[in-house]
Amino acid sequence: MARIAVIGAGMGAMAAAARLAVAGHRVAVYERTGTYGGALRRVERDGFSFDTGPGLLPLPAVWRDLFVKTGKEPLESCVELVQVDPCSRHVFADGTEVSLPNASRAGVVAALDEALGSTAARRWGDFLVRARETWDRTRRPLLEEPLWPNWQVLAEREPYPAVPHKRLLRTRRADTLAEVGAWELRDTRLAALLESHALAYGLDPRTAPANTAVLPYMEYAFGVWYVRGGGLRELARAVYERCLARRVEFHFGAEVTGIVEKDGRVAGVRLAEGAVAEAEFVVAGVTPGVLDRLCGGSAVRGDGEVPPQHGGASRLSVLLALRGGRPEGTAHRTVVHAPDREAELEALFGPAPGLPARPTVTVLRPEDPALVPDADHEAVTLTSVVPAGSEADTEDHAGRLVEAAERAVPGLRDRLLWHEVRTPADVAADTGVADGALPVPALAGAGGRLLHPANGTRVGGLFTVGGWSHPGGGLPHAGMSGALVAGLIVEGPEFRGSQ
Repeated sequence: MARIAVIGAGMGAMAAAARLAVAGHRVAVYERTGTYGGALRRVERDGFSFDTGPGLLPLPAVWRDLFVKTGKEPLESCVELVQVDPCSRHVFADGTEVSLPNASRAGVVAALDEALGSTAARRWGDFLVRARETWDRTRRPLLEEPLWPNWQVLAEREPYPAVPHKRLLRTRRADTLAEVGAWELRDTRLAALLESHALAYGLDPRTAPANTAVLPYMEYAFGVWYVRGGGLRELARAVYERCLARRVEFHFGAEVTGIVEKDGRVAGVRLAEGAVAEAEFVVAGVTPGVLDRLCGGSAVRGDGEVPPQHGGASRLSVLLALRGGRPEGTAHRTVVHAPDREAELEALFGPAPGLPARPTVTVLRPEDPALVPDADHEAVTLTSVVPAGSEADTEDHAGRLVEAAERAVPGLRDRLLWHEVRTPADVAADTGVADGALPVPALAGAGGRLLHPANGTRVGGLFTVGGWSHPGGGLPHAGMSGALVAGLIVEGPEFRGSQ
């Protein structure tokens, strides 16, 4: 039985802590803030409640597996998981609308056929077949296994089976997601649908590799879910309580200021008040830059490792308290697409990143009595991607989000009781990432630009977990990260992932 110190109480860190405790280790979590959950936080005011992090859960099987492996009670006995249907409603720039069913390729194709025509539906269906092949090729090396020592193989090879495209007497294959949309889908609305999945993670579809196609595939193949009874913050609560049941110790308001090494191996963590908590293993749920600082400024990764990834985008959210109940049949999620996608992308990812004049906005309207004071009110969350660290004119930008959202929620301004704006600075306060940047999922190709550093480091007994290490950002990836780190500690370097 080893003593294990975990830095941070984010979702990946807690997933690792629960699994390690079940394996018989003594696990203590040191969290600098006063609560658990990382980005999964909640704002409560006047009887209204809002998730301030992710609002929907893809791939719940990852968290079901955690609960199966760490106790008798399954996930569904701890939270009420409900499948969101439709998966999403889309309002395109030309006014066309479509609602896409959850976890049904045939249903999605049928809905697109009715809304956009048979040609568009056929092209999207063919695209999903190629996206599935990409998923099959990348699922294990990018999600279920520790990062390969020869990770360059993943960096050099584009796994998306693009359709050959003839242009100016040349035959080319799509290298980026935007090229997939332009060359294979050939419909501005389908391209907007495709690119919105990349944009939601802060990725520029013009530079994101073609295998970013796995992101929409995950949604349409496995569905998206919501936690009724308080939102996804309730998932964080359930994981925290599972850790407590497995006798994981939590120390809140306990900032780690250094990692203690002895003879090339970790010996514990140093806390802000000067005390040292001894440990044979340390699991760090922090960014690579913070980890280097905790190790005294030295690089914790050796030559040939994946370079640390830095997010360039964050999230601005507007929390809306509305008078009047949620109308029956309302979609849980509506994506209102920008009228000029190229202008939006240039504003967000161009040489001088800023706030787009007319952004793509995601509108979340959960059917959940726990979020409102009574049935005569509604809690709505608007989110949009913004550059990391952006704080200028956020109130004006919040007004743009409300204006765009009125295309999905008629009469929105007349129903508004109050609103609250959450900026990248709030994301930074919750997560500890200085500019509030959001980590992106690991993706192949692109020269390794979107791979993440391995969970192991050059320091013996020191491991990294969470969105800034393999396999990257997103709730499913956080849970997988915790499983990989636990496997490496329990089984050693020969661990090869779940079978």
